[in-house]
Amino acid sequence: MKTIKNQFKNLARVMFLSLCTSACAQDVSTLFEELDPSVVTIEVIEYKVKERQLTSSGGLGSGVIIDKEGLIITAAHVVEFANEVSVKLHNGTSFQADVLSSSTAADVALLKLRTVPLDLKPARIGNSNTAKIGEQIIVIGAPLGLEHSLSVGHISRKMNKNVISNGEMAGFIQTDASINRGNSGGPMFNLKGELIGIVSFILSQSGGFEGLGFAADIDTAKKVLFDVNSFWTGFDGLFLNEGLAGVLNTPQRSGVLVQRITPNSFADKIGLKPGIIQSEIFGQKLWLGGDIILSIQGISCNAPHDLGNIKQQIENLKEGDQVLIEILRRGKVIVLEANFAK
Repeated sequence: MKTIKNQFKNLARVMFLSLCTSACAQDVSTLFEELDPSVVTIEVIEYKVKERQLTSSGGLGSGVIIDKEGLIITAAHVVEFANEVSVKLHNGTSFQADVLSSSTAADVALLKLRTVPLDLKPARIGNSNTAKIGEQIIVIGAPLGLEHSLSVGHISRKMNKNVISNGEMAGFIQTDASINRGNSGGPMFNLKGELIGIVSFILSQSGGFEGLGFAADIDTAKKVLFDVNSFWTGFDGLFLNEGLAGVLNTPQRSGVLVQRITPNSFADKIGLKPGIIQSEIFGQKLWLGGDIILSIQGISCNAPHDLGNIKQQIENLKEGDQVLIEILRRGKVIVLEANFAK
């Protein structure tokens, strides 16, 4: 009798899981139809001078429409070296676009269509901070050029990279959803149909997808691309761990290695210098030769947790207040000074 009861329980469990799977598949199918019109394909052209001849090459990525005014978010590395950017909509029509802002550290970029059609369907922006590990997500993009392809997976992990962009630690969402070349810049949605991430990169030994994909979380993207603060928007930096700090002979256990400087920004005007040589140390890709920030306003950059305190001090500055940045440059510790300007 007990055996028969167990058999019925197992059968009921299998039927329940089968019904759940079918219902879930139906939900994703409906969701895909609803969200796909907000997904675009990004085509880029890069012009290069080689042996006195002008050559061009193309690249492909994905993106997502976020408002009816023609704003689109994609991955920074998709458009980083683009001379021309073309956006293909769901209906097959294409429009030229300009890059309004970009953060290489957070790997997000904001585009604007030069001509804005009337029937754009923007995605709803969600909150990646509330996303939970194990939550199901969907990714839509153009893997290997196969436009408007769907992949389904789960959030495997949430993490911060040790890079700072516009005053924010870059946040990423790890997923087991299939991601390949061409997915970059495409949207990650939760099952509510909310945009929670922008596809960024994969970790792979073979070069293909091996279950480790990453998307820049949308909360980081919003702060980096829209929350403009004149002090922070001028540079990208890399928090040094003790190993990297030791290799670079910093006078403290950590610091912020300046990677890139935006021309005419506050960081540029105060005199910060970016990296000039791309390298890889302990598996970390970085630009060497730039300044290492040791402290800002007297607050040490010795560890990432100091960032919140530094940001608070900067936010309290008034127009004309003095800004002090202590740096290591060519083995010497110097202090850069400037009057704060918003």
